[in-house]
Amino acid sequence: MFAIPPVDCPLTSRMSPHVALAEQDLTGWARKCGLISDGHGQNWLAGEAYAGHAGRIFPDARPDDLALLAMIFAWFYLVDDVCDGTAHPEPPRLRRFVTELLALLHGSDRPTEVFAGTVRLMLTEIWAALCERMPDAWQRRFVDAVAVHLDGVITEAENKAAGHLPGVGEYVQLRRAASAAEISHLLTELATGTHLPDAIYHHPTLREVRLAGTDLLSWFNDLYSLDRDIATAGGHNLVLAISHERELSIEASVQEAVEMWQQRMDGFTPLRARVPSFGTQFDPAVHAHLDGVAGSVRGTLDWTVVSGRYRGDAR
Repeated sequence: MFAIPPVDCPLTSRMSPHVALAEQDLTGWARKCGLISDGHGQNWLAGEAYAGHAGRIFPDARPDDLALLAMIFAWFYLVDDVCDGTAHPEPPRLRRFVTELLALLHGSDRPTEVFAGTVRLMLTEIWAALCERMPDAWQRRFVDAVAVHLDGVITEAENKAAGHLPGVGEYVQLRRAASAAEISHLLTELATGTHLPDAIYHHPTLREVRLAGTDLLSWFNDLYSLDRDIATAGGHNLVLAISHERELSIEASVQEAVEMWQQRMDGFTPLRARVPSFGTQFDPAVHAHLDGVAGSVRGTLDWTVVSGRYRGDAR
């Protein structure tokens, strides 16, 4: 295990008071969908504490919304394990899995060969709930974000299969795509009951804030998943990219990655302050969105440290 130097995150830690209830709902739903059919499934769900992850990012979400958010988080981590949990991926099979997954989000109900079973049933129920609660414009952004995320996952798998080790610049761009952080940022609208028009959501300054938030939670995740990523990531980790490109030891590369993270964190609040006013009609939703990005950073940092997913008892 590599020691991770401390970082300074000035963002406030928060936790929803409804996490225990959301955890109960998540467990019941997972059992109904067949995810919990043995001790391994039960231990996986309990050890990862997905309701706690959602509760840290969206502390003000209503109980029923928090339960749905926990389900979404659990599903994305389950897909991450399917797609990125091995050092020897099969890109053609993964590409078929992704194609069939996206077809479901585009309304196809045709039988599938690879994207099937529990993971398909779970997404079917999640997507039905999201379509019931969220407007069409948000649904389109969600599908686009999932497609970008999974395209990044495929690229990582292809790189691993080809033995390609990315440099730092290439890795940072790919990590932004492969991360599901943009999806988390979108889910702020569900958690807060707010809606941003496309023109505001895609405003360049808001996009820069989201990119900063994505880098911060992704790079921190890379630090804490380093031990596992050395075995399975094929160089797709910020520390490993630094080590490869700059010919540094892992220990020295960890320090470089921490310094990159801290510089990005120090610029986050000034960047957020540059977001303009969009008028009294839209500013409350904009502020909720910005709080959601900050919450995704702080909440993911706190969850990563306490979760069994990456360190200590990580599988």
